[in-house]
Amino acid sequence: MNVCADKCINEANVNKTVKNLPDQEVIVGMAEIFKALSDPSRLKIVLALLEQEHCVCDISVICNQTESAISHQLRLLRNLKIVRNRREGKIVYYTLDDDHVISLIHYSLDHVKH
Repeated sequence: MNVCADKCINEANVNKTVKNLPDQEVIVGMAEIFKALSDPSRLKIVLALLEQEHCVCDISVICNQTESAISHQLRLLRNLKIVRNRREGKIVYYTLDDDHVISLIHYSLDHVKH
């Protein structure tokens, strides 16, 4: 017997869920954030910034990658508003953009460790 032979068993529940889903643009934005964080190099950068702000040079040492590679990853993370930067003379420092990003990373860590 095919349970899903009827196209919609609980139409009221389905309609409520569809009504409460975010717009497609928001869903795509969320997917882009998860996609960015699914890369181990970018995730390591974000985890390093969870501790404190760092400049590109220091992040490259922490991640054992070239400054060029780190800059490329930081640009992507900055465009997605995962990190932000500030300039102090010639040095650019990066930090996590806001508490939402910090919470997302903490929740992920807690989930994996659980």
